[in-house]
Amino acid sequence: MAESVEKLEDGIVRSAEQVSSQVRAAKDAIASVIFGQDRVIENTLVTILSGGHALLIGVPGLAKTKLVETLGVTLGLDAKRIQFTPDLMPSDILGAEVLDESTAGRRAFRFIAGPVFAQLLMADEINRASPRTQSALLQAMQEQHITVAGARHDLPKPFHVLATQNPLEQEGTYPLPEAQLDRFLMEIDVDYPDRDAERRILFETTGAEETLAQGSMSADALITAQRLVRRLPVGDSVVEAILSLVRSARPGPESGEAGKFIAWGPGPRASQSLMLAVRARALIDGRLAPSIDDVLDLAEPVLKHRMALTFQARAEGRTIPDVIRQLKTRIG
Repeated sequence: MAESVEKLEDGIVRSAEQVSSQVRAAKDAIASVIFGQDRVIENTLVTILSGGHALLIGVPGLAKTKLVETLGVTLGLDAKRIQFTPDLMPSDILGAEVLDESTAGRRAFRFIAGPVFAQLLMADEINRASPRTQSALLQAMQEQHITVAGARHDLPKPFHVLATQNPLEQEGTYPLPEAQLDRFLMEIDVDYPDRDAERRILFETTGAEETLAQGSMSADALITAQRLVRRLPVGDSVVEAILSLVRSARPGPESGEAGKFIAWGPGPRASQSLMLAVRARALIDGRLAPSIDDVLDLAEPVLKHRMALTFQARAEGRTIPDVIRQLKTRIG
């Protein structure tokens, strides 16, 4: 029995080393095209390795669309893009049934698949579409299949949604409901690049030749990596840190002094997301197990879209990142 366990552990170690090198190569390939966004690239890869979806928040022109296109090429995924607009209908995303007539005069319905049938779907400015259209993605994101006219249609594997939002222009938008926000494993802020990165952007993107993304992985290799993430061991101290952090982000006695600022907090899906994310981050770094530092680093992108502040907290100028930082000090 002990020998079989040892062989299993050796197999996981060998697989982890191989997958880790592949993922690092993919990360380097993306960074050769997207400059000055190393944290965004890492968190997006963590999300995909965890099998989840990400919400990218940033002003226009910060290469959010280019990041998704580059990820598709680098990871060997079939990528498609939907530009969300107020007049977008659910059938524009999912597809529709059309009535066909054969040469023999027989009529039958045929399903024409929509752009949701992709391995990497970019939902650009997702909050521009109506709630009815946004809800068309809910079943796809959670169940990995859709239902049209009572018939089930399975989506390709792997399936990931990377949605974007502009935090500035909120006129004519429909804020995402909490149930849909909870489907995103991470909310990733895309900030302005630093001066050196922006200098490099100027030279690399305005010359006669532009650096193109290169493939580093395949869809099958990514699925293998996602399975491996779920097999990585997690120490008791890390599990306790995840539980303590997520539970303290809810109103109640466990939140301590910060509890008076929290109106509602994350559910168990946040704990699951953080557990997968810390494993994925360890794998990217070439480590066989996550640490408490991983929990602290990934707490904000995993938790902040799953919390709301009280009126008193907002009146005092508190923000959700402030509260999360306060909660993190109790752990490390």
